[in-house]
Formats: sequence, C-alpha cells, structure tokens
Amino acid sequence: MCGIFSIFLKNPAAAGGSELFRYGGRTESLRELAFRQSSKQRHRGPDYTGLVVDMDAGLVMVQERLSVLCVKTGSQPFVSEDGTVLLAANGEIYNYRQMAEVVNGVRKAGDGEYVPRSDCDVIIAYYERFGAEKLMETIRGMFAFVLYDKKTDHVLVARDPIGIIPLYEGTDSEGNVWFASEMKCLVEKCSEVKVFPPGHMYYGKRHKLEPKSYYKPQWMFEIPRAQADLEQLRVALEAAVVSHLQCDVPMGALLSGGLDSSLIASIATKVMRKRHGLDYRLKTYSVGLIGGPDFEYSKMVSDYIGSDHTEVHFTIDEGLNYIREVIQHVETYDITTVRCSIPLLLLSRFIKSEGIKMILSGEGADELFGGYLYFYQAPNPEEFHWETVKRVKNLHFSDCLRANKATAAVGLELRVPFLDTDFVNHSMSIRPEDRMPQTKVNGTVRSMEKYVLRQAFTNDYLPSEVLWRQKEQFSDGVGYSWIDTITEYAASHVSDEDFAAASDRYPINPPSTKEAFYYRQIFEELFPHDSCARTVTRWVPRTDWGCSADPSGRKQTVHLRRK
Repeated sequence: MCGIFSIFLKNPAAAGGSELFRYGGRTESLRELAFRQSSKQRHRGPDYTGLVVDMDAGLVMVQERLSVLCVKTGSQPFVSEDGTVLLAANGEIYNYRQMAEVVNGVRKAGDGEYVPRSDCDVIIAYYERFGAEKLMETIRGMFAFVLYDKKTDHVLVARDPIGIIPLYEGTDSEGNVWFASEMKCLVEKCSEVKVFPPGHMYYGKRHKLEPKSYYKPQWMFEIPRAQADLEQLRVALEAAVVSHLQCDVPMGALLSGGLDSSLIASIATKVMRKRHGLDYRLKTYSVGLIGGPDFEYSKMVSDYIGSDHTEVHFTIDEGLNYIREVIQHVETYDITTVRCSIPLLLLSRFIKSEGIKMILSGEGADELFGGYLYFYQAPNPEEFHWETVKRVKNLHFSDCLRANKATAAVGLELRVPFLDTDFVNHSMSIRPEDRMPQTKVNGTVRSMEKYVLRQAFTNDYLPSEVLWRQKEQFSDGVGYSWIDTITEYAASHVSDEDFAAASDRYPINPPSTKEAFYYRQIFEELFPHDSCARTVTRWVPRTDWGCSADPSGRKQTVHLRRK
C-alpha cells in the first residue's frame, strides 16, 4: 500500500518555470508544500518518498511507497522513457504481466523488450500504446493513480471499480487542483474536498476535468437471471485468490473464523502449498477480547488448514484509547466503521511488528451475497438485488475505507480477493433468488445467508462448523462487550442538552444517537469543513424492512447469540 499526492496549478505560466509560486497571499515552494502535505499520509508508505516537480507543466507528484512488489525497481513517481509521461500510482495491478505481454506484442521494429519496473509501471506503457480508454477497459486490480501527458497536456486520474483504494480531490482558493490518498493532506489547504468516485476517470485538460464512469456492468442496471453454477463460482474465487498472491515480501492472512476470511485463508494455503510444498504454513491472525466468540472458530480453521496462527488480545480500555486516532486515520464518523476499525488497527500493529507487509482478508462477500443478517428481511428478490448493488457501490464509504486505512496506518497492505473485478461481476450476475437467504418454511429456517457460496466450497476447504457458521460481524465477533461498552462510553461524553441540538449543530448527516454525536464531534475537530462531512455515508440496515437501525448484527432478530 502506498500514498499518492499531486497538485496541478491552474496557471502554470504564472510561475515562470520557477518552483516558487504565489499561493494564499504569499510566495510558496511547490516542492516543499507538496512534501509537507504528503507527509501527513507517510504512514501509508514508510519505505520511500519520491517527488517529481515540473514547473513548466505546473505540477508536482509525490508517492509514499510501501515496497511489496518489485522492491528494488518500483520506486515512484514513474517517468516514461522519453520523459513525457509522469505517473504516481497506489495499489496493485493483478494482470500487469498479461498487460506487459500485450505491450510487447505491438513493439515496433528495433524496440527492445518492455520489462515493467513494477506492476504499476505497466499503466504508462499501456497508456502510451493504446490510450486512456483501452487502459481502463483492460486494467484489473485495486488502484488509484494520477498520470500527466506532456505531449497533450492531458491529465488522467482513475480509481478502481469498487473503491478499494482511497482517493480524494480538492480545490484551493487559487483554483489549483489537488489529489491525495487521504483527506488529511488536503483539508488545511483546500476550500472544497470531495471523494473521487470509484469506477471513474478524469481525462482531459486540467481546467476541464469531468468524472466519467468507465465501469458499467449490467448488474448495476438490471436484475440478473443467470442461475448459480457452483463449480464456476468456486473456480472464479480461486482465480481471484491466485491473482492476489503476487508478492515479494512476507505475507499472511486475517482469520476471524467467519466464513469469508476462512475461505480466503484456506484457498491461499492450498495455492501456496502447490508452489512451495506441503510444509508451507500460512501465517494467520485473529483479534478480540479474551473469550471473544471468534477465537473458537479461528483456531478450528487454523488447525484444519495447518496455518501458523496467532491470537491477538486487547482489553476494552486499550480499545477506547484509540477512538480519536482511528477517526483521524480512517477519516469517518460512521458508527460501525469506527467500532470495527479499532480492533483492526490494534491487530495491524501487531502484524506489522512481525515483519509482515501484506495481508489477505475477506471483505466484500457480505455485499455480494447478502450476508448481513438484515438481508433476511428482504421482501423479494428484486429488492434484495438492488440492496446488494447499493452495498457494493457504497463499499468505499465503509468496509473498504476501514480495511485500507486501518491497515495503512501502520504501513500494512490489505488485499481483498472477493472484490476482484472479475469475481464481483461473476457473483453479482447470479440471479438474486440464488444469492438471497431463505427466511422460513413452515416456521424453520430453510437455508442460510451466503448459502450459494457455502455450497460451492463443501469439499475439503473448511470444517463444517465454520462453513455453516452464522454471520458474525467483525465488531461483534471480537467480543460482545466491545460494542456494548464503546456505545456507553461514547454516550457518556455527550450531554442531553448538546444531543438535543444535534441537527442544528450538524445539519449534514445529523447524528441520531449519542455515540454517533461523539464520533462526529471528534471528526469535526479534525476535519472542520462542511465538504469533509459530506465525504461520509453512514452504514445503516434497511429500517423500512423492519430491521433495527443499529448496524450491529446482534440487533437483528435472526442472530443466534453465542457465549
């Protein structure tokens, strides 16, 4: 995982080729300004800081690098061979080898073989030969990047289809355009900050940048009718895991003991043993309060797949200490995201201390297959489908935001095979009747949430107790007293008088509980602009389906409480 930062001056000619320019009523060094502002996200890339400034073009690019792939040759920003294309990229391009082969297939006579400096370097090579549109049709991975073409004076900015990698855009008082992986780099300098939308690209002159969607799968616009093919589903997920295992540094996997992370760890183990022999043991990690319900199941999976497993325990007091830090890192006031990010940040610190740089995780399956327990209340297949579409499209506001930023806070890269673009398209193209949980037949539950996914992996992947374990949301699975206590703790910091005025004080997304008010209060101190508040979308179940508004899975009627 890395961090990228860039500024495009509205009027490059005014600088006269000098790194000094007029900004905020005074003379500023563009190089120093960029280096200073990007340092606010340097935790994302602790291995190297690269900076390119080009005052003739009126731009600066910075990359904070976490070296995971092509460690010796992948430092950025990249500059093309002829010096006309500049690139700062964050993420992993999983099909970069295939893209490099295509580039080599169209070499001109006399050209040498193209050897990519890293996975992201292929973005320049493919763009130069095929253009922006074809690049975005072909690329597969998690990414956000900013590219500048001196020949055309065009800017290309793009973000992956799901929004696994964060990207923000800002405009300052002088009309200069800023981009950064984290909002904290922009908030002090930009009068307007917004989320760069997933699945979109900017391509054109810097003063005419309009977002354009390049990701338009049919399932976003119509209800699919294809029946589930269990063999195809299994093969598609296995292929996604294989693609996500390209790595040149020590790696591991999160293992909560729930279905999703357990499947990823099991598949990864099988793949790595084919490559490295039967003695290979994947390093896996779980986190929770002592006695938390996840530990029983994570140990069960670890024993079954033979992983090198570590349980990381934390106390409630330790977790409460991190509320403000998590809001600062994750840049949200959404209740469930804050609740979940604290255990993940604590776990990430431990994992990084063991020398691990990349970790696999199971985010995304609940959105694709309607795994949250409130989906039992879906009134029909059509509404179920559109709710899963909404959840997938909003992942960058919640689970992807948490998964990326809580791990990047300590310089750890998290990968999510369930959100591989091809797997997302395969899963979301299955008719909703096959993806939705069956509620009740003659008073008994006929099947479970994510039933079709479970059915696809019945053959020697997981112990049956885990394969058929009910969904337990991460913040619940670490220990039921965690949510109960953090809710009470947050509420104790808000008076009845202050809460009564919540809508007046916070007209944008007004908090509906004292816990939400407390998180919002901290967020406003860190990110005071109204535009920052608008970057947050709250995760709330469908109350119009008769569901509890509290995001905890334990609040849904079908939850089976375990001690």
